[in-house]
Formats: sequence, structure tokens, C-alpha cells
Amino acid sequence: MKPQWTGLVGDVGGTNARFALVDSQGHIRNPRSFPCKDYPSLDAIVAEYIETTVGKKRPPKAVIAVAGPVLDGEIEFTNLDWRVSEGDLLAHFEFEAVELINDFAAQALACPLLEGADLRPIGPALPKGPHDCPIVALGAGTGFGVAGLARSDRGDIAIATEGGHAAFAPTDEVEIEVLRRMMARYGRVSVERLLSGQGLYDLYAALADIKGQAAALADEMAVTKEGMVGDPLAGEALDRFGGILGAVAGDLALTFGARGGVFISGGIAPRIAERLASGRFRKRFEDKGRLADYVATIPTYLVLHPYPAIVGAARELEQLERL
Repeated sequence: MKPQWTGLVGDVGGTNARFALVDSQGHIRNPRSFPCKDYPSLDAIVAEYIETTVGKKRPPKAVIAVAGPVLDGEIEFTNLDWRVSEGDLLAHFEFEAVELINDFAAQALACPLLEGADLRPIGPALPKGPHDCPIVALGAGTGFGVAGLARSDRGDIAIATEGGHAAFAPTDEVEIEVLRRMMARYGRVSVERLLSGQGLYDLYAALADIKGQAAALADEMAVTKEGMVGDPLAGEALDRFGGILGAVAGDLALTFGARGGVFISGGIAPRIAERLASGRFRKRFEDKGRLADYVATIPTYLVLHPYPAIVGAARELEQLERL
């Protein structure tokens, strides 16, 4: 007997679009990933996924997590030349209902469901935060995403934000010099200008310039690879990246009162997990002056689940089913 699909769930970032199906028991099935650069639109990816995975009997509803702000059911992607609306998806694919949700809001919804091998503590193995306290999900990839989760006995509410576009705040002389160079190139410097793939490379190049060295590596992938195997300048860039990530995560923990925990995801952090665990991340996370004791009790986790936004979209689909 063929499974009964209750919905299509997706996670569309600046680089990849991931889709899966949810069956009648709430299980996520048939995940597939598509490189966005190979398709002219999101419609083209959805059509290919449905045609090659489901066939003619398409799922009745869809929840798609997207990288950027969703305004009135529509998104203009920050790092893609695409505009997508719930209305267009409804008309094109004849779904009964469609919801677009910010990708990190979806990840925040997933965080309470993750456990065991899906999470790795960064820093001390602290007890899980109180179940009724807020959570923050954040991460660096093509861009930098941030969302909160407000929790109560009556349910969880994801809070989508554009926190990655808040201003970067240097904390020592090296970062002040990095900021000078970034301002010369970009003008205003947001957190995302450093905590992203391009940001990692720009950080590496800025550190090279400060030292009077050539930035010999070609891109952020090379910086990550060489930094993990011993290249001194690339390693310094990775450690500095991890420190800035910790500082920003701590600031966001204070902003949200995130005593329920801070969850780090995105494409970059899992590739540098060992450096995050042994480096400056947690020290900078806790370095909050008079509030150091407050953040010292907040657990920080690296999300290792391959599709956290898909998990969150499936949770949102479950809530959509109740309407």
C-alpha cells in the first residue's frame, strides 16, 4: 500500500533547496537536495521534486522554510534573485494550503525535538534549560540566520528575525582593524558580513592584510580545509570566526533571555566543530561583564541533524493540519 502524504515540506537557502514528504504518521520521508543555481525558480524545483518523487497524487499542503523575511505571505530572497508567494504556489500546484516560514524560525521550532546524536554540546555539558524559557537558533552559511522560540504550556511560537543584519561589534584591537577594512569595502558592516561563507574569507583576507601577508587561499572552502589541517593564517581566521560567533551568540542569548538554550546550525559550524569545541566560542559567549553568571548557565549546542529546518517545517505542518 502506498503511503498517504499529508504534506510537502521544504527548506530553501541561498545555495540549496531541500524537500521532503510527511506521511500520515508524521514521519519525514524522501528528502532530496537541489542546487538553487541550477534552476530558474523555486517553482521549477518543486515541480521536479513532485514529479519525480510523488507523481500525480501530490500532497495536499505545503510548508516551505525560506532564507529571508516573509512579509504578507511573500519573500524576496536575500541571497537569490527569486520572489515567491504563497498565492502563486497555491495557484501553480493546486495545494489546499501553503505556508512560507522563515528558515531559522523553522529551525527554532525543531530545536526542542532534537536530542542524542542530533546535538553536540559546545563548552560544558550543562543541564537542558527550563522547558518554558526561550530558545535561540542561529547559524552561518550563505548568510547568517537568527530566530527565537517563545515557549509555554500552551505551545511554542517561533519568532522570525533578521538579526544577522544587526551591526557587527568588535571587542578587541584586531577586530577593530578588521572592521576598518570591512567598512572600507562595504560601508556598514553587519554580523552577516563576517559570519557567513563570504564573511569567513573576508575575515581571512583582513587578517592577512593586518599582518602584511598575501591572502594565498582562493575561497572560504579552502580557508576551512587548510585551517583545519594546520595553515597558521587560515587557522587564525577559523578561531577568530568561532570567537565572533560565540560573542554574537552570547549577545543574542541576552537579547532573547534564552535560558532554554542556544542552538548553532548552518553550513559552516559543523565543518569546524572541533575548533568551536576547543576554541574561543564558549569563552566569548560567556564574556558578558556583569551578566557573565547569567549566560554561564545557558547551554550551547551544535546542531548535527542534516535537515533541522525540514523538521521544523514538518512541525509547522502539523499545526497547520489542526486548523
